[in-house]
Amino acid sequence: MKTVEEIKILLHKNKLRLHQELLQSKEAMALLKKSTHTSLTVEEKLKIRIQMLDICKAIPALTVFMLPGGALLLPLLIKLIPDILPSVFRDDVK
Repeated sequence: MKTVEEIKILLHKNKLRLHQELLQSKEAMALLKKSTHTSLTVEEKLKIRIQMLDICKAIPALTVFMLPGGALLLPLLIKLIPDILPSVFRDDVK
């Protein structure tokens, strides 16, 4: 059983990760807007691709979480399929 302090630490880490994911999404949107006027570099195209894959991975995870019992099912699903998480959330998966 986790202590209150451990739960606070996990919540803080996830808050920071979510913030990082939002910043990356914002950058990807700016790059997509830029791509309508100029050609993107290979690095910029890779950033967009990674971010779009992360968004596509977040949707099923959120859907599972919203199902009845999803809060219990999602951690099990993450253990079985660690690639379901966006890249900023993967460092704790073992």
